[in-house]
Amino acid sequence: MKSRAFFKTLGPGILFASTAIGVSHLVQSTRAGAEFGFALVGFILAANLFKWPTFEFGSRYASATGRSLIDGYQLLHPGYLKMYLGINLLSMFFVNAAVTYVAAGFLQFLFGIEVPATYYYLPSLVLLAFTFFFLALGRYALLDAGIKVIGTFMLLSTLLAFFIALFNGPEKPLVIQPLAEIISPATLPFIIALMGWMPSAIDSSTWNSLWTTERIKHSGYRPTVKETVFEFNLGYWVSAALSICFVVLGAFLLYGTERVLPNNNVGFASGVVSLYAANLGAWTFPIIAAAGFTIMLGTCIGVMDGYARSTARAVAILRNKPESRRQYLFWIGLIGLGGFVTIRFFMTSFTELINLATIISFLIAPIIAFLNYRLVFSEHLSTSQRPGRITHVISLMGIGFLTLFSLGMGGYYLFY
Repeated sequence: MKSRAFFKTLGPGILFASTAIGVSHLVQSTRAGAEFGFALVGFILAANLFKWPTFEFGSRYASATGRSLIDGYQLLHPGYLKMYLGINLLSMFFVNAAVTYVAAGFLQFLFGIEVPATYYYLPSLVLLAFTFFFLALGRYALLDAGIKVIGTFMLLSTLLAFFIALFNGPEKPLVIQPLAEIISPATLPFIIALMGWMPSAIDSSTWNSLWTTERIKHSGYRPTVKETVFEFNLGYWVSAALSICFVVLGAFLLYGTERVLPNNNVGFASGVVSLYAANLGAWTFPIIAAAGFTIMLGTCIGVMDGYARSTARAVAILRNKPESRRQYLFWIGLIGLGGFVTIRFFMTSFTELINLATIISFLIAPIIAFLNYRLVFSEHLSTSQRPGRITHVISLMGIGFLTLFSLGMGGYYLFY
């Protein structure tokens, strides 16, 4: 791809990566390494591989047709779009609450903000308000520019911490535990939650398609399908590689020691930053603290925009009316309010909130994967625009993989 075309296409892939590298990486991957060493790396790699076609299909479909996946669901059958909208409404408040609450912990720790326990929700409220005004004032143009800055800093700071940890070596000798000793009724919820958002919730594949069409409008350049897919894959596989970086950091710095990550947002942020700084050198403290907050801020912005943009589009199609700026503002406002209400009144535990959001995402994953598969192999795309044989096979394996895990998770909660 020529450099000029690449930079005109660049945006949606970075936005996806920045949104993905939040709870799934910083929280769940770090915990996986800290508690199980490298034993769960196979699950993480499998989630990244088998979810990849579903996410790639979002960018591919948008580039090939000029439409979002959401429009495609309506063309397949109006019932599919209504089902997708229901999924969005079911999950968006929990997901927004989860990422905001984690980000609030890093915000408090980074700036030394102390809040009485009674008003624990105030930092989250501040972040929700900031995210709302950021998106309301700038929409895609500011989102695109801001995420590129955030993504670059996030990537460099994470890689720096990773290579320093490799140079210093693990705190304790790493022993790979047999899976038979790890998988149990006590650990299965965490494994499922880990895979639910690895690298991101699969329903966010619609966001890729919306960001792709928006980037085309913003840049005035219509990339080829090959150019769009290349840009997305770059962001996707960078996020996949970083998920392993966080596992390594957790395994090298925590596994086998008596230290544990606290079960609250501020305690977790403090534990991660202090632990990394203590082992990587005091001079890395501001880098790690800023990186953690930056990662989560990018996730907050991407999640609120993605849910608002996708919900507004779905409602507009069902009402057979054009979208308006007012609708976008309404949905980012409602999502922010719903996230705050979830944190304020329904949050009983940091870990429980994260697990609930990720489990919901995993349950709906096979449905979205099937719909995206139907679209890219429909008559909407020409033969030359469709994925190759290898991607086709991985996508089918992915649908089976996600279905089996969802059924297994349902069986677990039914019998345990």
